[in-house]
Amino acid sequence: MDRSRFEEHVNPMDASKLKTQKQKVLLMGKSGSGKSSMRNIIFSNYVAKDVRRLGATIDVEHSRVKFLGNLILNLWDCGGQDAFTENYLTTQKSYVFSEVGVLIYVFDIESREFEQDLTTYNAVIKALEEYSPRAHVFCLVHKMDLVQMDFRESLFEEREAAIKGKSGRFARVVISYPTTIWDQSLYKAWGNIVHSLIPNLDVIENYLGQLAEAIEAEEVILFERTTFLTVMSVTSKIGEQNPYIDRHERLSNIIKTFKHSLAIFTSSSTSSHQFHDFHIQTPRFNVIIDKFTNNTFVLAVLPPGDAELNCTRINIATARDEFMKLDTTGDRSRREGGGYAQ
Repeated sequence: MDRSRFEEHVNPMDASKLKTQKQKVLLMGKSGSGKSSMRNIIFSNYVAKDVRRLGATIDVEHSRVKFLGNLILNLWDCGGQDAFTENYLTTQKSYVFSEVGVLIYVFDIESREFEQDLTTYNAVIKALEEYSPRAHVFCLVHKMDLVQMDFRESLFEEREAAIKGKSGRFARVVISYPTTIWDQSLYKAWGNIVHSLIPNLDVIENYLGQLAEAIEAEEVILFERTTFLTVMSVTSKIGEQNPYIDRHERLSNIIKTFKHSLAIFTSSSTSSHQFHDFHIQTPRFNVIIDKFTNNTFVLAVLPPGDAELNCTRINIATARDEFMKLDTTGDRSRREGGGYAQ
């Protein structure tokens, strides 16, 4: 492998394909279902044990989250108390449900009023049908860690069927996930949700595939910088033999926990750059995680050896110049007041 290896594969970036996409995301559900906890774990770098100190959400909390430069999420965390929900569905109906890109509805698996929860969900769906009929709908059946392992799958399937039955016109497209803040299931759900919203995926996949081929990697994963959710991955035939199908979510969880530990020991913010890159060398393989663009990190699994590792660093540096164009739109939005603002 050499510096020209990536350049041999790469084609000029078509800048016309890079379009800014803003998405209004509604996060709804009954009070105490865990909406704000998961939002803070994913977007504010909390760890699970720290969310216990969070209070109930009052009315609507707005967050503007820049994700991978081109994608901006306008996240509306809607308080789930009955009085607030009634306002959303009556006097604030057009304000809340207009121009929605995604609805994420959270169900508490421990709720003793599941039928009432379904009725409220159905009312939300009807409002969404009226004002944002093209929205994506995701439902999270949350706190699954509180269910005995032997009953989790069957109980989730039961709730999933009930949710689909109350989803109206969205019944054929609604996707449900079992989640808990105590394992990687939360990253899997949110990763899939955000992945469905990312513009220019074909451009990203093409460039990542060229990088993987150039460095002869078993697997290359592109992570978003702050959330460490998976943006895209490319896997070789050898990499496909990896038995851990949830490895991306596990890595997200491990790396964010590592960043949180670094923040504690360096007295820095969990949202800052605690590390630029690091690598692990074993007799069987190398793993390198490197800061890639302003908004991403790249992880590569490659053959063992110092030469392979050093050549990979060179090829990543070469690829970085091309990938940086994916963040051009994001840089402009940041200068215009984008980024994390709550």
